[in-house]
Amino acid sequence: MFKRKKKKNNKTMARKLIVETNPKSFISEQFRTIRTNIKFSMPDKDLKTIVITSAGAGEGKSTVSANIAAVFSQEGKKVLLIDGDMRKPTIHYTFRLKNVFGLSSLLTKQCELEEAIQETYIEGLYAITSGPIPPNPAELLASKQMGLIMESLKEEFDLIVFDAPPVLSVTDAQILSNRCDATILIVSSGETQKASIVKAKELLDMSKANIIGVVINNAVIEKGHYYYYYYYGASE
Repeated sequence: MFKRKKKKNNKTMARKLIVETNPKSFISEQFRTIRTNIKFSMPDKDLKTIVITSAGAGEGKSTVSANIAAVFSQEGKKVLLIDGDMRKPTIHYTFRLKNVFGLSSLLTKQCELEEAIQETYIEGLYAITSGPIPPNPAELLASKQMGLIMESLKEEFDLIVFDAPPVLSVTDAQILSNRCDATILIVSSGETQKASIVKAKELLDMSKANIIGVVINNAVIEKGHYYYYYYYGASE
């Protein structure tokens, strides 16, 4: 449907994508477990759109989003990762992509889909960056144009993953969660306050989000008589 120039498969471009750079690692295996759990979470429905968010900033949601999208593409799916954080975007840095056109450009009708969709260096994984930061991200995400774009993309891709802003900061994640099939909340162990987690869940519930699970990041894991500090990409 869309014609795009083929990007070079340059693995040195990878940033924080452990499922690509070290697929046999313990953390990569955990991402594959998350992939399996996502598929089992909605056995009677074709899950096409997922929102990944967190209560606050710095909990690793963008890193988790990128790795989840990548691990789904590794099993042969055609996956689209969208930077739904039009306030503090990161996807163009992670994949070393241009950010001239992106989600904000699509929502303001400044470009066509084929101009916004970019191939990444991971086979089967595509991305839409944030585009230029707009003054009204929430209004754009809630617009009719957003719904039309999502319907078009669902015809082209097997799975669409949104990296959304933190729930407690702005309403963007609530808006996206209401539009998507499923929502995953990222929690940083030992850092995210219980009250923040509860409040984030309440806000997502208010938007009628389908919360299918929580990913615990930055956890301490006991192995034998030693403790291993499991930290991965908590910096946004």
